[in-house]
Amino acid sequence: MTARTLFVTGTDTEVGKTRISTALLRGLRGAGQSAVGYKPVASGCVAGAEGLRNEDALALQAAGTPGWGYDAINPYAFGPAIAPHIAAADAGTTVDRAVLDAGHDALAAASDWVVVEGAGGWYVPLSDTLDFADWVAARGWPVLLVVGMRLGCVNHALLSAHAIAARTGLVGWIANTLPPEQPRLAANLACLEARMPAPLVARVGMDPAPDFTLNPALWFARTYP
Repeated sequence: MTARTLFVTGTDTEVGKTRISTALLRGLRGAGQSAVGYKPVASGCVAGAEGLRNEDALALQAAGTPGWGYDAINPYAFGPAIAPHIAAADAGTTVDRAVLDAGHDALAAASDWVVVEGAGGWYVPLSDTLDFADWVAARGWPVLLVVGMRLGCVNHALLSAHAIAARTGLVGWIANTLPPEQPRLAANLACLEARMPAPLVARVGMDPAPDFTLNPALWFARTYP
């Protein structure tokens, strides 16, 4: 079995990447596909009896096909909620591309889909010589961009979208409405729809409905048969 992989990034941190990633996983599983989430690098982890655990990675683990241990979902876990390359240096380690690849490939070998969630935005560094953009572009994965709809989002979204499209495939973007609702939300959405180099896949409201799902098989096949 060889999985399709989708990388989910955002215009910034705290813009809803995990909300969208878990919705993708639920949608795929609801369509009868085996789907697993992968949070290769996570900062802001909490120490417990079983080691460091990250809230986003745990959400991906819960939303995906059962049977995968936490370490398979999140191989690099760091305590402080700081940039990953700084957190890794503080922990006396370096994020290794080979570890990231091996973790993904193990999930992909036994799944139909792997939804990989980044940390922060597209160009977040992972080490002195590697960032998410380098890694994802080298793997040739298509990217879904989550845009947090708030003041400043137009510039952040356009910069991110064009940077992604220059390195790999940008299959679409999600407008995730953040509280408090952005002034002139409709006008900002219209501006982005007119200027973004990829289609709007979904507009997500602030209501965290428990049945909120996205099935990428419905739109992903247009660009990734």
